Amino acid sequence: MASRPTIERTTVGVAPARAGYPAAAVESYVLDTGGGPAVTVWSYGATLVDVRVPDREGRYANVCVRLTDLDSYLDRGRNPYVGATLGRYCRCVSGAEFTLDGVRHTLDRNEGEHHVHGGSEGLDRRVWSAEASRDGDALEVRLSAISPDGDQGYPGELRACATYRIEPDGTLLIEYTACTTAPTVVGMTNHAFWNLAGEGTIDGHRLRLGATEAVRFDKDLIPLPGAPEEVRGTARDFTAERSLDGVRIDNCFLAPGGSVLAELSHPGSGRVMRLSTDQPAVGVYTGDWFAQRPRSGICLETGAMPDAPNRPDYPSARLDPGEVYRHRSIYRFDCD
Repeated sequence: MASRPTIERTTVGVAPARAGYPAAAVESYVLDTGGGPAVTVWSYGATLVDVRVPDREGRYANVCVRLTDLDSYLDRGRNPYVGATLGRYCRCVSGAEFTLDGVRHTLDRNEGEHHVHGGSEGLDRRVWSAEASRDGDALEVRLSAISPDGDQGYPGELRACATYRIEPDGTLLIEYTACTTAPTVVGMTNHAFWNLAGEGTIDGHRLRLGATEAVRFDKDLIPLPGAPEEVRGTARDFTAERSLDGVRIDNCFLAPGGSVLAELSHPGSGRVMRLSTDQPAVGVYTGDWFAQRPRSGICLETGAMPDAPNRPDYPSARLDPGEVYRHRSIYRFDCD
């Protein structure tokens, strides 16, 4: 007989004071559906730490790359944004600046001359407020953070929320919302590394993408002018399922609307993850430059287009007062 759903809250440590924010306790929330999947979320960075799902034999394992302890998450040298919520703007902003209504805004330069993933003190470095609850058999934790006007160079005070919701049938929802006091740009994402084997590398996995177009980048991973590239028949063509053995990917694909965007599978365990989203793009990264654990997982980062604040030909990342930014991605875990 299946056990009842439970929510376990514990303190895993203290994040030290930094960038004008005081030291704060970091809380862990374990959402266990009881006889089904379970997820762990930490308030530091609104981070997805653990996702436990069964294989074809009913054996549970964590399929979300997890670092050793809180100190590992606090150390950027050991933590390339593992599982974190990225913002205010994920991906890149070229030249670390953008113009809005004729006003140029200069952002934190944390990647050479450019800005990436919200800056060196982005939302992934914040301790978020959190509250967990039960909705029938589903469990969720809702986290919130306030980014003040001028934070990392962004205009307007931003109130951001992140929700993780797990269903007994293996459906994980990650949802972001935000509102602002002044015109600004927003593009959030989750940076989990997935490994359906529960250990080792992503060799042995297979990937299929619904995307037929990909962004063309320069050497600094800034989008080149012009239209995206058609991927059919190229090395970046994953429209048919392909093995990830020895394959390196660090690119951004355009998301087709209304269908499964990505299907990641591990034939050895039988685990399958299907991803759908309301966002225009997905960044795919096979973790080859993850210094501590290369190729230990694959990122599927749903979100805005890279450098959209500087690209009028891309879907707009603008958010005005009175509007609500929304980002919804659904991960469905199953077995074949």
